[in-house]
Amino acid sequence: MNEITPFNGDPNPHLPQGQGGQADQVQASELPHSVEAEQQLLGAILTNNDVYDKVASIIDANHFYDPVHQRIYEVAKARISKNALASPVTLKAFMEDDQGLKELGGPAYLAKLASASISAFAVRDYAQMIYDLAIRRELIALGKSIADEARRVDVSSEPKEQIVKAEQALYQLAEQGQTEQGFKSFLRAVTEAVNVTNEAYQRGGGMAGISTGLNDLDKQLGGLHPSDLLILAGRPSMGKTSLATNIAFNVAKAYKRGLKPDGSEGAIDGGVVGFFSLEMSAEQLAGRILAEASEISSHKIRQGDMSEEEFRRFVQAAKDLESCPLFIDDTPAIPISQLAARARRLKRTHGLDLLVIDYLQLCRGMAENRVNEIAEISMGMKAIAKELNIPVIALSQLSRQVESREDKRPQLSDLRESGSIEQDADVVMFVFREEYYKEREKPGDHELDKMEEWKQAMERLHAKAEVIVGKQRHGPIGTVELSFEAQFTRFGNLAKSWQQQQQDQY
Repeated sequence: MNEITPFNGDPNPHLPQGQGGQADQVQASELPHSVEAEQQLLGAILTNNDVYDKVASIIDANHFYDPVHQRIYEVAKARISKNALASPVTLKAFMEDDQGLKELGGPAYLAKLASASISAFAVRDYAQMIYDLAIRRELIALGKSIADEARRVDVSSEPKEQIVKAEQALYQLAEQGQTEQGFKSFLRAVTEAVNVTNEAYQRGGGMAGISTGLNDLDKQLGGLHPSDLLILAGRPSMGKTSLATNIAFNVAKAYKRGLKPDGSEGAIDGGVVGFFSLEMSAEQLAGRILAEASEISSHKIRQGDMSEEEFRRFVQAAKDLESCPLFIDDTPAIPISQLAARARRLKRTHGLDLLVIDYLQLCRGMAENRVNEIAEISMGMKAIAKELNIPVIALSQLSRQVESREDKRPQLSDLRESGSIEQDADVVMFVFREEYYKEREKPGDHELDKMEEWKQAMERLHAKAEVIVGKQRHGPIGTVELSFEAQFTRFGNLAKSWQQQQQDQY
């Protein structure tokens, strides 16, 4: 076997830049690496190009420590990608003027790599080793970058912002390589589909997703599915925050942990909920949830106007709910990047099965104009859903054009400020309460006939709400009727006429 001389050029060469992009700032002597593993891997590729397919999903050129090895891998990759031969002879033509390669012996170094390579059997192990060492170098560089930035006292760089930035960089480093799964065999895809169906079957044929606690809505949606972005939209006073709060509370209240059908541990019922309340404070949101749980008017709770019995009921409800896995962040005007970082942190520390954002238009993006900013925010929310593999419910305002129509039921075209919301969402739902509009059409006391008609209409519409599913990527669209108790800000299952008849019989 020919002996291969390691790189002996510049003692402090330009090092590879990975996700963190800071590795070149640290002294070469401090950085973990294995030139021998890189040589063995490159030699195996130059000897047998089929080896490249085994390692392409694990490493890229920037994972190599030696800059010359980076360039050899890049040229070989480009050749193989074009179905052309990558060998010492073919690479010689592309790298004759490479100064680093000349210092290693020129084209003869390529020949030595190929002749000294061992069996292709171990290439994945070599590739994994190179990848792991590259991640270690990135961690060292990231640590140095955090320390350097913390030392620099600058008005424009607040410590809290530095923490979020560092946390985001660490999470991205941890997630490297996990999203590049490549093709799945049909057998694997079918197995996963069967597992999803099995989950639905184990829950009594109801659904594979997380239950909202509202039966008819669950039947329409099949529950809340991982990686889905659900937009819940409505005009002011329609109750979209109340519905989102009810769903979040129902999911957190039902939380049970155990072994899933696939053998992994996690939520077997309900889930851990993160709630970004950009409009209301955490205390106001908790007040709404307590109003629902204690069945005391939210107005009474706000005013403190309760009887002793009601106050006791209120305190008992608070005690019952204190262990509920519902986490509230009420930071106003939060940037979408910071929102994503906090969601990642919550998943890492407490787990996360559902994320609710109230509401989309109160987030901030980096784009200069509003339409592009909303597009960036909606894409960011869909990315969070996919990255964390959880359902994300984002509330959205509707434009005023709804008010100018005779039929005030919302449509997809009413989504405010950007068509990208409709495009990115897997489900778009609208909350509509006809009672709200009918109440404002009350005729004068002297119009007896109209007043009678109005009273009949109000009786028919009282305490009822509609959730209009205007888009559903994986299911039917349609309207779901729910009950709405305004005093408790609570949506519930609506008893059907045939169910009511059965109750009356008993």
